[in-house]
Amino acid sequence: MYIDFGNVDPRQAYSWLASAVIPRPVAWVSTVSASGVNNLAPFSFFQMVTGKPPTVMISPLVQRDGSIKDTVRNAQETGQLVVNLVGFELADAMNETSFSYDADISEFDRCGIASTPSSLVRPPRVAAAPVSLECALVSCLPYPAEAPSCHILLARVLAAHFDERILNDKQLPDPEKLNLLSRMGGDWYGRTRSEANFELTRPRGWAK
Repeated sequence: MYIDFGNVDPRQAYSWLASAVIPRPVAWVSTVSASGVNNLAPFSFFQMVTGKPPTVMISPLVQRDGSIKDTVRNAQETGQLVVNLVGFELADAMNETSFSYDADISEFDRCGIASTPSSLVRPPRVAAAPVSLECALVSCLPYPAEAPSCHILLARVLAAHFDERILNDKQLPDPEKLNLLSRMGGDWYGRTRSEANFELTRPRGWAK
């Protein structure tokens, strides 16, 4: 099957790509508005960009009515956000926060999600998250410029919180213990913990 994306409805293009570019990690992003309302929302257009400096990327889509998401507005207002990773046991809670609540409603309160203060930034973090990244907003780029369908946020990681139960003997997250959600196409999700996972040593071609 050949698809010319120049002749495809944007929603159909989204469905094709979102169903093919998988699995995608889920960023459960907590922010706080200038007026002090905490927000929590999940995004699967999320990835690490570089380790020097530690930086992640999140790309919230523009709302159907053309307005920007609370996460984007809050991050622009305060310059701060926390990226919480979602353990499998938090799947239902994460899903509840994907609903478009009004800006004056905190998903932490409405959905009964326990929070805990961050160390360096104003937004709280999800207390039960296995990993939380405290971040400073570096840039917020509307894309494409002529008619934005999303905002590309680059966020520098200032500090991280790791649940010690998911660490291995090298004090790094263990894939066997870190049971994170990943986003698939449609309503499908995956889990990082799987019997199908395997290790593959990097090539040593230069040693030959």
